[in-house]
Amino acid sequence: MTTLTGSNFIAGEQSQLGTTTFTSVNPKTKQPGTVQFHNATTEEIHRVLAAAVDAYQQTRLYSAASLAYFLDTAASEIFALGDELLQTADMETGLGIPRLTGERGRTTGQLQAFAKLLREGSYVEAIIDTALPERQPAPRPDIRRMRFPIGPVGVFSASNFPFAFAVAGGDTASAWAAGNPVIVKAHPGHPATSELFAVAINRAIAATGFPAGWFSLLQGATVEVGQLLVQHPYLQAVGFTGSLRGGRALFDTAAQRQHPIPVYAEMGSVNPIVIMPQAVTARAESLAEGLANSATLGSGQFCTNPGIVFMIDSDETQNFIISYRDKMAARPNGVLLNEHIESGLEHAVAATQARESIHTLTGGFVVDGDSFAYANTVMKTTAADFIADAALQNEHFGPVTLFVVAASPDELTLALQSLHGNLTATVHAESSEADAAMPIFDLLREKAGRLLWNGFPTGVEVVYSQMHGGPYPATTAPATTSVGITAIQRFMRPVAFQNMPDALLPDALKNANPLGIWRTVNEAYTKDPIS
Repeated sequence: MTTLTGSNFIAGEQSQLGTTTFTSVNPKTKQPGTVQFHNATTEEIHRVLAAAVDAYQQTRLYSAASLAYFLDTAASEIFALGDELLQTADMETGLGIPRLTGERGRTTGQLQAFAKLLREGSYVEAIIDTALPERQPAPRPDIRRMRFPIGPVGVFSASNFPFAFAVAGGDTASAWAAGNPVIVKAHPGHPATSELFAVAINRAIAATGFPAGWFSLLQGATVEVGQLLVQHPYLQAVGFTGSLRGGRALFDTAAQRQHPIPVYAEMGSVNPIVIMPQAVTARAESLAEGLANSATLGSGQFCTNPGIVFMIDSDETQNFIISYRDKMAARPNGVLLNEHIESGLEHAVAATQARESIHTLTGGFVVDGDSFAYANTVMKTTAADFIADAALQNEHFGPVTLFVVAASPDELTLALQSLHGNLTATVHAESSEADAAMPIFDLLREKAGRLLWNGFPTGVEVVYSQMHGGPYPATTAPATTSVGITAIQRFMRPVAFQNMPDALLPDALKNANPLGIWRTVNEAYTKDPIS
């Protein structure tokens, strides 16, 4: 067993300068943990960034193979933590061993997937346009471009994914793969889990000979710790997964710096679902069951939780809503991650219920008991009221569904046009409704980063084609994804070399293509050398 210390980990060294401490809380029992974790101080944050800058002077020149070796080693060290990691995370989050076991596999799988990407090599996106000295009316110079790391990256752990979106999660994995040192701000909801990850990562650093400043972990239960990290002039980018309020605060802080930096924040999303009339008629029971499964998965604490369902009014629609209400009411209430999420959900639902247009069909209250819990909740409103009140699009982070019922297809279209940005949007329809669904998808394409046909948005595959992002307020950077292999692009920047002698070019851009990678040469994708 690992002896937890409650420390910050600064370039491999434990530090406890802060006098303010906090503990984790078991959400299933509301009992605090026994280890006191120390809020990081201004001095510790500066030491972290100074160590990261020193590390970057070395790692920015590391080969892709070296980076891949570290990622694979980190994955192995995380697995080596064994059941202790799962049990600790379950005590801090209440997510359950089966869920956490799967999430551990996803987390280590992400690291290994990026290692594979690095070994293949074309992630640098080498593009070469050779010189055309005879071109008229003016010669074309030789221009060659590729991507390079940007420098120290700050990553903010998410509450709801203590592995996959936390210390060694997707943001960290993609920043490391790009060649950048990472400073992680641990989530105060699972500080012990975060410390275990830090132990594993520091073992990987020692085993691979990487500089100690390649990774640091900051603990903190205050807003100030995160703000000080983002304000530090040595930091070059931020990855964040969390609330709209938190992400926007970091974005604004970064924008106000003397030298602004990008903040890749994945924030709130209601993930609208449209259910077409023939789909309701053909498979109401399976649709209601599938929707309830998705809405209550992880107690509704997924960023892809389907929060709003749009339907056209009919007897079948009203019967469907009643059936769904009954399914939600009959399901046991899940455990919420912490008191903050419980109180936030209570406040958000109460604000929605205060509107005269809202009808609460079931739930809508905190569940008394030993654990943090909120009743499975179903509400209903009209499309006209939804269009008139933008606040009805506010996220309810929990097992909550709002039905929006339109009087006609035209009113449905108007309601969808009023949507803000989202991570996902889904249409359930029969094949005979494909023509009617086409303009809906065309509209939703402007509102979301991932479109689904006859599915549910919970569950995000870590693959090359994934897009986990979307227009604001889903994210602050709609052109990027926080999941999938192309997430690496956030933490690299392109540099072009014009008329550079071959000997001075990076290997990826040299005529002989010594790395043997795929490159775009004079508009053709090839591995061939340039003669």
